[in-house]
Amino acid sequence: MRKALDYHLKTAGESAWWWTPTGLRNRRRLAELRGRYAGRRCFVMGNGPSLRKTDVTLLGTEVTIGSNGIFLMFDEMGYKPTFLTVEDRLVAEDRAETLNAINGTQKIFPRDLSYCLKPDPSTLYVNFSRDYEGFPRVSDEFDRVVYWGGTVSFLNLQLAYHLGCNPIYLIGFDHSYAVPDRDDSSPVITSEGDDPNHFHPDYFGKGYRWHDPEVDRMEAGYRACRGFCDSRGVSVYNATVGGKLEVFDRVDFDVLFNLKQ
Repeated sequence: MRKALDYHLKTAGESAWWWTPTGLRNRRRLAELRGRYAGRRCFVMGNGPSLRKTDVTLLGTEVTIGSNGIFLMFDEMGYKPTFLTVEDRLVAEDRAETLNAINGTQKIFPRDLSYCLKPDPSTLYVNFSRDYEGFPRVSDEFDRVVYWGGTVSFLNLQLAYHLGCNPIYLIGFDHSYAVPDRDDSSPVITSEGDDPNHFHPDYFGKGYRWHDPEVDRMEAGYRACRGFCDSRGVSVYNATVGGKLEVFDRVDFDVLFNLKQ
């Protein structure tokens, strides 16, 4: 087992830390999350504008996975998500002060972002493989390796599976982005004004950096997640209000709470 794990860790350049007492304890806590919410539904919260059309106050007693700038909605939500994730280096660096100050939710970050997302009692690190063969791959051993898939939601779906959640509902997945014209070929964009692509204008507001989302790549990841979950009897539904993601079967969010017949 150690040899196999060392292979995964070597690819992330993190082998030494994971065999320290702290690293071993971290892995044990990740392993203890396996099946914690077996048979319970969960809601993976995307950050698209449609989140404003979804009554997220209904989710306070549900298993929820939020990410990145979801903290901009904490006050309106009235709770913090069960889990908070970040995997993008730009988000981690630009929002480190805020993310490090958050407690009251289980934060899950790639270990390779520990230079800015600091360890604390609320934080668990994952061995996050960003560069690997056979993209996109989905992990069924979340405590050993988690794969990058072009969007933080790919990490979140791997987490939801690890938790044993079934069914899994997606909300706020607009799957559509306005990308400004630019002169260079860099995938990094620095916003010059309000963010039109997310639920809050300050999400990637003026001065914040973000990556070109490359929707086709994201969709390939979603298709891989659907195939993975289908083969294991785990149902994933898109409960987003509108949006352009059609990889997953759609359900009406309000029906889930008996707000409609």
